[in-house]
Amino acid sequence: MKYYTSFLFMLATVVAAWSQGNNGFPVQTKIENGIIEGLYDTQSGLQFYLGVPFAKPPVGNLRWKAPQALDNWTGAKQTKKFGPRPVQAIVFGDMNSRSDGISEDCLYLNVWTPAKRNTSGLPVLVYFYGGGFVAGDGSEPRYDGASMAKKGIVVVTVNYRLGLFGFLSHPELSKEASYKGSGNYGYLDQAHALQWVQKNIAAFGGDPKKVTIAGESAGSISVSAQMVSPLSRKLIAGAIGESGSGISALAAVSLAEAEKTGAEFAKNAGYTSLAQLRAASTRDLYEAYVDSRRFGFPPVIDGYFFTKSMLATFEAKEQAQVPLLVGWNSAEIPGMAFTQGPITEDILISKVKEAYPNDWEEALKVYSHGNAKEVEWAATNLASDRFISYSTWKWFDTHRKNSAQPVYRYLYSKLRPPLVDKNLTPGLAGGTQQGGMRMPEPIGAPHACEIEYCMGNLHLVKDYAWTADDYKVSETMLNYFANFIKTGNPNGDKLPEWPAAQANDITPAVMILDTESKAVKFDDARYLFQDKMNKPK
Repeated sequence: MKYYTSFLFMLATVVAAWSQGNNGFPVQTKIENGIIEGLYDTQSGLQFYLGVPFAKPPVGNLRWKAPQALDNWTGAKQTKKFGPRPVQAIVFGDMNSRSDGISEDCLYLNVWTPAKRNTSGLPVLVYFYGGGFVAGDGSEPRYDGASMAKKGIVVVTVNYRLGLFGFLSHPELSKEASYKGSGNYGYLDQAHALQWVQKNIAAFGGDPKKVTIAGESAGSISVSAQMVSPLSRKLIAGAIGESGSGISALAAVSLAEAEKTGAEFAKNAGYTSLAQLRAASTRDLYEAYVDSRRFGFPPVIDGYFFTKSMLATFEAKEQAQVPLLVGWNSAEIPGMAFTQGPITEDILISKVKEAYPNDWEEALKVYSHGNAKEVEWAATNLASDRFISYSTWKWFDTHRKNSAQPVYRYLYSKLRPPLVDKNLTPGLAGGTQQGGMRMPEPIGAPHACEIEYCMGNLHLVKDYAWTADDYKVSETMLNYFANFIKTGNPNGDKLPEWPAAQANDITPAVMILDTESKAVKFDDARYLFQDKMNKPK
């Protein structure tokens, strides 16, 4: 463990040096549209190319259009720093971006590769960031690809449009589109990036037939979306989902509903035509969006990216038939999100009766509440399931029953260590923020906290007082993910055996990821209850 901690410190030094170019020399690579110039880091042996454009800037007349192929360029395009992140408000104060400002011109990706001059056939990871489709970008330190690249994997992080610029539907937008739909521009950006990977990843030593997509929260929802879209489902060899699927969390709505929402926004903001919307400045649209107090715009069944609901696609066995590694965290959101105040048995029962007026007795059976600790867990589990855990379970359950490919499930359970700065508070998106509302001490692993563990990036996240146990969990999770990306199976490297969940097992296996990780059988009664509650009446 002492050696491993030293190794992580060395990696942190390498990354810091990269930013200054102290250990790197320029290296050029020819891709489809021209030559790009990144850096070869002599200390780590990795090459990295940051801020690589993968589509034309979606500005001017290309605002609210599907991403367009790039024009070729002459000379060497410099790709040594992260590109701008998508336009967004400070929704999650704990997000830590290394990007070059904020712009509508945001369609850039980043590549880390361990390839030598004659390397080919490496597995590829394409990672989509979270942030509720309203925030985030591919430059955040917790998504950094260097540690995964050291495992022999080409890593790509992708920017995609967000919020108003990424998901607005409008009748005039639908009318002008060849497919007579609108919205989903952020999803279309991701699909375009996957097409870029198919055409270009061999230049970085990667194999376009070995592409695994992964993401957390909205990024995980994006993975489930790319699995079902006819634009991308043939482009991937594996999928990893961390806390979220589009089956019920941020699910796609009908085109009519999305167009109505978009038209109402435009009208309330004072825009009476698409021409006016396209002519407006970024600032004016940003301020109109902030004034609307909206939390983004919903994905849409547009007849192009989505041809029908995600669940219908899975049940028709039309999704990408690939191995899936999927899971969620043990305490995604505090129990107070369900009780809306103190967590007591009386309040829990009262809120359960409000939420499930006809089924409250059954709910109280599957969410045990016999003592104070059980009451706290019942509230936490109810809050988490209604927020995102059930959505992820439904993806897990539906894919294992509608695919011959293996499905591996985890429950991430490692409690985070204390914060280094006691003036900070944990944030909702996984990091920290200054002066936020102090929440009760978590009883499990909160939403998004696993990202820096699975990507091997604890050394880049300075907010927490990481311990030997944290590094142990990170090494375990990083190896599971790396093995899965390489082979479609997380097992190997003397790791605890992780069995695939069988299609008809009523107590399917789950890997508890903690200081001592182990696979257990799990009673899915609470998820089956939520499934019954979520069925159309």
